[in-house]
Amino acid sequence: MYFLSGWPKRLLCPLGSPAEAPIHVQSDPQRTFFAVLAPVRLSIWYSRPSVLIVTYKEPEKSSSQFGFYKQAEWRPDSTMIAVSTAYGYILFFHITSTRGDKYLYEPVYPKGSPQMKGTPHFKEEQCAPALNLEMKKILDLQAPIMSLQSMLEDLLVATSDGLLHLIHWEGMTNGRKAINLCTVPFSVDLQSSRAGSFLGFADVHIRDMEYCATLDGFAVVFNDGKIGFITPVSSRFTAEQLHGVWPQDVVDGTCVAVNNKYRLMAFGCASGSVQVYTIDNTTGAMLLSHKLELTAKQYPDIWNKTGAVKLVRWSPDNSVVIVTWENGGLSLWSVFGAQLICTLGGDFAYRSDGTKKDPLKINSMSWGAEGYHLWVISGFGAQSTEIESDSKSIVKQPGILLFQFIKSVLTVNPCMSNQEQVLLQGEDRLYLNCGEASQTQHARGSSAHPEHKAAAAKSPFADSGVESQGLSTLLGHRHWHVVQISNTYLESNWPIRFSAIDKLGQNIAVVGKFGFAHYSLLTKKWKLFGNITQEQNMIVTGGLAWWNDFVVLACYNISDHQEELRVYLRTSNLDNAFAHITKAQAETLLLSVFRDMVIVFRADCSICLYSIERKSDGPTTTAGIQVLQEVSMSRYIPHPFLVVSVTLTSVSTENGITLKMPQQARDAESIMLNLAGQLIMMQRDRSGPQIREKDSHPNQRKLLPFCPPVVLAQSVENVWTTCRANKQKRHLLEALWLSCGGAGMKVWLPLFPRDHRKPHSFLSQRIMLPFHINIYPLAVLFEDALVLGAVNDTLLYDSLYTRNSAREQLEVLFPYCVVERTSQIYLHHILRQLLVRNLGEQALLLAQSCAALPYFPHVLELMLHEVLEEEATSREPIPDPLLPTVAKFITEFPLFLQTVVHCARKTEYALWNYLFAAVGNPKDLFEECLMAQDLDTAASYLIILQNMEVPAVSRQHATLLFNTALEQGKWDLCRHMIRFLKAIGSGESETPPSTPTAQEPSSSGGFEFFRNRSISLSQSAENVPASKFSLQKTLSMPSGPSGKRWSRDSDCAENMYIDMMLWRHARRLLEEVRLKDLGCFAAQLGFELISWLCKERTRAARVDNFVLALKRLHKDFLWPLPITPASSVSSPFKNGKYRAGEQLLKSQSVDPFLNLEMDAGVSTVQRSQSWLGSIGPAHHEIDTASSHGPQMQDAFLSPLSTKGDECSIGSATDLTESSSMVDGDWTMVDENFSTLSLTQSELEHISMELASKGPHKSQVQLRYLLHMFMEAGCLDWCIVIGLILRESSVISQILLLIQSSEVDGEMLQNIKTGLHAVDRWASTDCPGYKPFLNIIKPQVQKFSELTEEQVQPEAFQPITAGTRRTQPEQRRRNPFKTGLTTVLCPNGSGVPSPRAVLTCSDMCN
Repeated sequence: MYFLSGWPKRLLCPLGSPAEAPIHVQSDPQRTFFAVLAPVRLSIWYSRPSVLIVTYKEPEKSSSQFGFYKQAEWRPDSTMIAVSTAYGYILFFHITSTRGDKYLYEPVYPKGSPQMKGTPHFKEEQCAPALNLEMKKILDLQAPIMSLQSMLEDLLVATSDGLLHLIHWEGMTNGRKAINLCTVPFSVDLQSSRAGSFLGFADVHIRDMEYCATLDGFAVVFNDGKIGFITPVSSRFTAEQLHGVWPQDVVDGTCVAVNNKYRLMAFGCASGSVQVYTIDNTTGAMLLSHKLELTAKQYPDIWNKTGAVKLVRWSPDNSVVIVTWENGGLSLWSVFGAQLICTLGGDFAYRSDGTKKDPLKINSMSWGAEGYHLWVISGFGAQSTEIESDSKSIVKQPGILLFQFIKSVLTVNPCMSNQEQVLLQGEDRLYLNCGEASQTQHARGSSAHPEHKAAAAKSPFADSGVESQGLSTLLGHRHWHVVQISNTYLESNWPIRFSAIDKLGQNIAVVGKFGFAHYSLLTKKWKLFGNITQEQNMIVTGGLAWWNDFVVLACYNISDHQEELRVYLRTSNLDNAFAHITKAQAETLLLSVFRDMVIVFRADCSICLYSIERKSDGPTTTAGIQVLQEVSMSRYIPHPFLVVSVTLTSVSTENGITLKMPQQARDAESIMLNLAGQLIMMQRDRSGPQIREKDSHPNQRKLLPFCPPVVLAQSVENVWTTCRANKQKRHLLEALWLSCGGAGMKVWLPLFPRDHRKPHSFLSQRIMLPFHINIYPLAVLFEDALVLGAVNDTLLYDSLYTRNSAREQLEVLFPYCVVERTSQIYLHHILRQLLVRNLGEQALLLAQSCAALPYFPHVLELMLHEVLEEEATSREPIPDPLLPTVAKFITEFPLFLQTVVHCARKTEYALWNYLFAAVGNPKDLFEECLMAQDLDTAASYLIILQNMEVPAVSRQHATLLFNTALEQGKWDLCRHMIRFLKAIGSGESETPPSTPTAQEPSSSGGFEFFRNRSISLSQSAENVPASKFSLQKTLSMPSGPSGKRWSRDSDCAENMYIDMMLWRHARRLLEEVRLKDLGCFAAQLGFELISWLCKERTRAARVDNFVLALKRLHKDFLWPLPITPASSVSSPFKNGKYRAGEQLLKSQSVDPFLNLEMDAGVSTVQRSQSWLGSIGPAHHEIDTASSHGPQMQDAFLSPLSTKGDECSIGSATDLTESSSMVDGDWTMVDENFSTLSLTQSELEHISMELASKGPHKSQVQLRYLLHMFMEAGCLDWCIVIGLILRESSVISQILLLIQSSEVDGEMLQNIKTGLHAVDRWASTDCPGYKPFLNIIKPQVQKFSELTEEQVQPEAFQPITAGTRRTQPEQRRRNPFKTGLTTVLCPNGSGVPSPRAVLTCSDMCN
């Protein structure tokens, strides 16, 4: 509504004696001039610019006679000021302008500037006038004057002797007697049957009073604290004709202020609260409307220590009231009691170091023009005593503070309430929440822009929330889109009175003193009147509104003395020649647009409806306006100024289903009238004969009359409604939203029968539901179930001023105020209110229509949480608890399980029993989660179970969840479950350990466990001697939690229990031939795969069906089955002639980011027969140990050519930061390769070879698994992987192993049987495998020769290079306990060959 902005400004008064320090400020009725009183001085200030114009100083002699100045009051025409003095005198000052064309301040423009000094009203608007002050009359009332009040042409003065004087402004009593208060009868109401009692004692007098024009009387506060309202019962103002009413229970009144628009009287009390009263229309009694008071919850330190209320002031637009107390502080409240600002808490009350500040004490205050400024005379109180004798201290200088405000456009232009944008207007700028216009063009996909929605649905990113794009634009960040108002317009038209924004949020119009201007957010340009005379000739009276591309406004034509309704096209020049002008009978006070209709409320209390349509006359486009209907409201409205807003809506008491004709639902216009906070609705009268639409021409159609008005609600500040329609969200779009100040919000919600059944005649079709929100509502997003608002935030800068001399700077005393956007969900309040009223079916319909909203789960959670907190913490038993109903309601939605557990996790443990008594046993809910495969929610329930059940139950459910998570591959959850199970077993903690941040899954989703592990493979040739072959291994564990888990003592029963589950899962994966899943499982959970495979070599780790395993691996690793090329018989590649070229293409095609590393040891390879010979010497030495560190990089495997015909398992080297292959190396390779000559058929063969390869990632994973199985001695799996990779070197290596060590004969037999089965399958189903099987046919024959030799399985042990172990103890030594890296040395020299490092990201899914 109103918000503080920036720091207050300080206006310095001329230095003088303490008797010249300001004590009182009073603005004139137009708020252009301000009278500032000091004890012996009267000063007149100008508002813009804020400068001192003239000062009158009382001579010492007369000052001692009159006493010090106390109060001032302006004449309504601003030509006189009455000043009361301490000794009972009233001094009348005349204000006259100086002769000639003299001004105190004039703007100076540089030469050639566009400003023209010949424009009308130039001097009045841009210059500060020079004035004279002259004392004309002195009146002695012979008693101290308590209050001055201007009342029409008279001055009402209350004196301390209990008299009321009615004085003419010329300083004469006109022979009228003073009224003695003791003769005025007072009663609780004005009904004649009750005789009024008199005050009854002599020393009673009025302490403060203020005249209320719309109530025709004045509110008074007596010196004994009683309050009342005195009104003349006839037109004559005499003692006999006056009558007073008072409430019986108020005895501590201190001050009063009246609100003419809402007919409210705000009485400040000694207790620190403000009691706001209104007058009952029927009895005339004073009724308490509401209270303004600080609560102990919000302000625990100060709420009862503020002292008495000192001043109360309503804003010029009557929408907010400002209150200050004796002990200091300032607070701002809306009309009906919503607190907006209070300076007794937060950064206003505390410094950045936490020390408390003295609150600002205010002696007097007055609002500036349009409420943009508050003029404050401050008495800093205790602060002035702290100041040292520093003559330059700012606080010691008398001064005036100007607080700056920005306000919502709804305060002055209520027709904006059918918009979804928040628009705030400041003195010279506007604040919008709709962001950039380029965004808002496609913001409301569901309503205003269906074409954008359709286009967005075709895009590949259609799932990313096109519906919420408008939401994010309106909510977005916390910053505003600030539009600076054109200085050219402001210079002659300050202050800005109205502003409006169109529905799309792309155009803004503002109205100042004269004319108007509009701005486009797309072009970032203002459009002003080209003819300044036209601008200065119109005064906008009733606000303005946008209709499509047109600005609709009501104005007064000064030259023609005529009230008019005008429509201007946005795209044309701003000129009356392009405007459509309609004359009006009376002054327009309010204007609003609904669909293609304009509704205006006029000063004669009549409402007029116009139709508006677009017309194209050749090249020009205009809008035509025609009168449709006039409705007189004079019998219902006592004063036209009391009407706050008037709106035309489609809301009616009937919800459309019961209407006789469907189109009537569309045309069911009702008039909503806010009469001084009372919302009145007038519907169309459909009781008479109905007119069929086809029987009459639309333009000549006679509109139905309106029914008598019905009061819908009290204490209404703002009303929101929309004319859009949406069948899915009828509840929200056909509702009426009300803001009721301190009472929160209300919604008048339609009730629909389910499945379009006929409604019961005894059921209401609408219901009014109240609910509280934590923000002040400024806009309602109807479909999105959100309320938008704004809130003041503060920033402290006092830490920048550390010197003592700067302690009293304004930047230290006050925080910097900013306004931030805010929003709040309200749906859970409405659902709860419906459930309270046993309207569960309506609540379900409403909730289902909003289930697609992104924050709908949060809505259900909020509702459950609030009801639980209220009922579970209630000290008294609740006869009809709502929690079971809410729980049953939430079960209707699939989010039920998540909602309950999220609510429980955010609620203290003491309330859990109450919650689960209503929603169900957590064990049952846990099992429901498992059945629904919602493992994350089940894990949350596990935490609940751990706190509510014995450890055995928790362990049982954790085991269930662990097994399910293993099966589904939820590795993060598995890691947490391992820790959870260990925590239960060891009793380490009451709750499971928090989620580790170090073990988050990577974006590749790969085998993270092996990130710190180095694995080395190398080339092998068929003729490498067995004595040169060695197997060595190291396993470097990661430093994360999973590493610690495996390094602990495995004797622990809990570890054994977990290991058994892991082994069982690994066995299942292997039996189902799910090698890819097995690799992920081992990598993610740190499972020791090799040692487990060794144990299971003859059981789970043997291949029962080679063909099935081969097919399954092809499918899992997306590896294509080989195809037979037509030229395979005569292919030159059979003899290995172009093997180098083939290898190069293979390695180059694998990945564009392929990294090839070469060890210095590659020099032992016979480079004379390899094109790679020229590359080797260019590479650096590599520190092998560094490959085990945590700084491991990803590497890829690339085959290298060797002396023999076939390529080996793998190649390359450890990849470390100290060595990497640069692009230049590949350049050399290309040059080498360019010397090779390849024919067309050879290129076709190469491309076919590449086509039969799978993805590079799968190749890396398969080679890694091959290495694992090789180390574990699972040779049958090695054969299967070798077949898929189609590399005969694998078969050669296995043959070497069998020859050099004793291998289980059963395994040999299994391999032989399996290879024969593969051969048969290839012959019948997959001939692409035949060429490769033919190549390895000699090796297969050697296998069959070895099958007769039978050895025990544990005899399989690899040998070290150069030695043959013959002793039994050497045979039994575990080869997997060594600390060396596994290296295959095929080059015959014992020197390690180039090795490949496979990281966990290579083995990702």
